[in-house]
Amino acid sequence: MTGRQVVVTGATGFVGSAVLRHLAERCPQLVPRVLSRTPAPAAAGAVHLVGADLADPPSLRGVCEGADVLLSLASYVGSDAGRCEAVNSAGTAALMAEARRAGVRRIVHLSTCAVYGPGPHRGAEVGELTPAPVSPASGSRLAGEASVLAAGGLVLRAGLVLGRGDRWVVPALADAFRRVPAQWDGGAGLASFVDVDDLARLLAAFALGGGAAAGATGVLHAHHPEPVRNRDLIQALAAHGVLPERPAVDWPWSRCLEALATTPGWVSERQFTLLARDHWYRADAAWRLAGIDPGPGPLDRLGRAAPWYRERGAVTPG
Repeated sequence: MTGRQVVVTGATGFVGSAVLRHLAERCPQLVPRVLSRTPAPAAAGAVHLVGADLADPPSLRGVCEGADVLLSLASYVGSDAGRCEAVNSAGTAALMAEARRAGVRRIVHLSTCAVYGPGPHRGAEVGELTPAPVSPASGSRLAGEASVLAAGGLVLRAGLVLGRGDRWVVPALADAFRRVPAQWDGGAGLASFVDVDDLARLLAAFALGGGAAAGATGVLHAHHPEPVRNRDLIQALAAHGVLPERPAVDWPWSRCLEALATTPGWVSERQFTLLARDHWYRADAAWRLAGIDPGPGPLDRLGRAAPWYRERGAVTPG
């Protein structure tokens, strides 16, 4: 695949930057065509930069010309409903139209398990849950998935992503822990997590790999197969000095929600529930089809990102 053309959107983002780093290490001769609204991507290795914006469909004209692979990693996850629609739904549809017009043979699109909406969710396979998004971001991303599937692409729904560059998951945990300073309902909640570099390996395997990976279409879950228990994640973050040690006291769920509601902060009840209660999904199929090992799991990877987290603390995402 190193002699072929790979187009990457979202390359300046959290996951996209990790994917470019991995591609540069795996295929040094590969020069991805990177679509970006900014002057230069935060990327390792050489890239061919193309100015384009998913929110501006005319700017996408010709961006997939001559390409063999499209890695669609761009999304908007804020609260602006209009921008969600412009980027995640209409923008993805325009990009897929360009990919189809150019005859791109392999499309890999990153989505999110947030499309399933409120839990609890416990070990569901793809197809066992009906998506029920509750936010403009997740609703528009689900709409974007339909365009990818219509183009014959592969949709990877990821769980919560950890690692250097994470500006949501661990900051949200820090904000919630400050407002609810106890163990949350026994700390027993299980959620699907993935380290950003492991997710990058998985995306690259589907983009460049042969065998079953080359022919994969439809929807797959894309995170580590083993869910992470909330108390284990909090303990691991405390061991790395990212969060303070959790007090020994255990609060029932009703008291946790009361404390969250009465203490100022930015994490919503919906977000707190996503972090603290069961939201995990089977993901063995993706790693099997990609032909790669998922690795030891996100808790074992935290040490690499801990200095980055410690430097930033509980900041509100921008």
